[in-house]
Amino acid sequence: MARISGVDLPRNKRMEIALTYIYGIGRTTAQKILQVAEVDGSTKSDNLTDAELTRIRNVIDAHHKVEGDLRREISMNIKRLMDIGCYRGLRHRKSLPVRGQRTHTNARTRKGPRRSVVGKRKKA
Repeated sequence: MARISGVDLPRNKRMEIALTYIYGIGRTTAQKILQVAEVDGSTKSDNLTDAELTRIRNVIDAHHKVEGDLRREISMNIKRLMDIGCYRGLRHRKSLPVRGQRTHTNARTRKGPRRSVVGKRKKA
């Protein structure tokens, strides 16, 4: 089983798809990595040679920020926004949508499940 950046790549998948299991690598980035490492994207992850695996690891380590480092950088960016008190930071702090979406009826994913309001029923 291939292991890159602390992630076990899934068995029996094309390398183009298998690399997307690493946080921070999508389809386009995976294709670019394989092109630079000179590995065929249709090769199954089980059939990789050690040399190909090493080339892929070297490309990712040299040119891409993935997994823990990327997660840490993103969380530090959000923490910085909250510390300086800008609008985006305040929205993060209140767990509300950051990019201008409406919140009157939507945004349930960000706000969480509805909290029922006591005494909101219509009187007959």
